[in-house]
Formats: sequence, C-alpha cells, structure tokens
Amino acid sequence: MFYETQANDHGLEHDPFKALVAPRPIGWVSTMSSKNEVNLAPYSFFNAVSDSPPMVMISSNQKKDTLLNIEETKEFVCSLATYGLRDQMNMSSATVSKDVNEFDLANLKSVQSRLVAPLRIADSPAALECKLWKVIPIPKDPENESASCYSMILGFVVGVFIDDEYLSGGLFDTAKAGLMGRMGYMDYCQVTPENTFSLNRPKVSDDGRDASLQPGSWDGEYT
Repeated sequence: MFYETQANDHGLEHDPFKALVAPRPIGWVSTMSSKNEVNLAPYSFFNAVSDSPPMVMISSNQKKDTLLNIEETKEFVCSLATYGLRDQMNMSSATVSKDVNEFDLANLKSVQSRLVAPLRIADSPAALECKLWKVIPIPKDPENESASCYSMILGFVVGVFIDDEYLSGGLFDTAKAGLMGRMGYMDYCQVTPENTFSLNRPKVSDDGRDASLQPGSWDGEYT
C-alpha cells in the first residue's frame, strides 16, 4: 500500500505513522511551575539529539503543563521509564488538573535533583537534569484545521544521575534496567538481555575505498 500523508487516505482503522517510527524511547518528564506546582508526564516523541553538548528533544502536543512549566522556569528532568514502572508511567499520563501532583497520583517516590528544581523519580535507574535551550513551534498542517499544534522542546543535559546498581564494567546496563519503548497504538516493548545484541563498526581500508565487518562480540572499540 501507499498513501499521501496530507490526504491521510490509508484506509486503515488507525494512522500507522507512529507504529512505523518505533520503538521510541520514553522521556518521563518532570517539571515545576513558577508557583512550585509539580508535574510529571511521559513523552514518546523524545530522544537525544546531540552528545556534545548533550541535548535532548521533547515534542509536546498542545500547550500542556509540561511545556508551560518549561517555558516558565527553563528547567526539566527526564527520568527513564522501565518495565517495572510501567503502570506508574501509564497513570502519570492522565490528563488531570494542573494542581494535581502526578507523583502522588501514580504512587511514585520523588528525589530532589542536584542542579535543577524539578524532582526526579526515585526508582528510575537514571535521570537527565536539563536546562531549556529553545522551544520551536512545529508548523501546523494548513489543510487540516483539526490538527494538533506541536512544539519541539530542546534542552541541554546539565547533570546525569545513574543508579550504581545498573553500572557494569564501566557501562550502563540498559538491558538490566529494563527500559521501555513505545511502539504504535497502545503497544510498548521492553529491553531485556535476551533481545539485545552488539555489532562492531565496519573497518575501513587504508585507501578509504572498502570496508569489512568483524563478526562476533563487541571488540571494545567505541567510535
């Protein structure tokens, strides 16, 4: 099949786009308003966009509390969502009143961050403390009056918390942490030791005109 996205004439029960760009990491974003109101919400339009400097991106639909708080205070924290915290993550996505603390709603413990005001999730294996760089409005589809208005939030990661339990051999053990990813529709996936693997980077020939692959486990070279 083929369909033009502007016409959206795929004929399926649900738009397949988000199921095609998957799995997507989940940014479990905590913020505070200028009145110290706490907010926590998961975002699957989330990813790292640079490692030097370390930066992350969140895309927010409409003027949600997360976006409003970040615009006010210029700070946010992205805790990692895990399979063990899947129900709490799901509960924190509820569209409740601004004065409701989603940490309480989802029965989550919070911990004070080091460099920013928003709290991090105590039981998450890692968290990124962030400062806002820029909010970029994403153009709205002129042919679709009911289309949502998205904003891309870009932030510098100024501090990183990692639970030492998930460090092994000088590496963060993603599989042990049991990170979650968002698939399409209401589907999710879990990272486990059984479904992870490593690949060696191609070795380029001296003349730069050919390359070869080394099979087997990771040789330890990281580029």
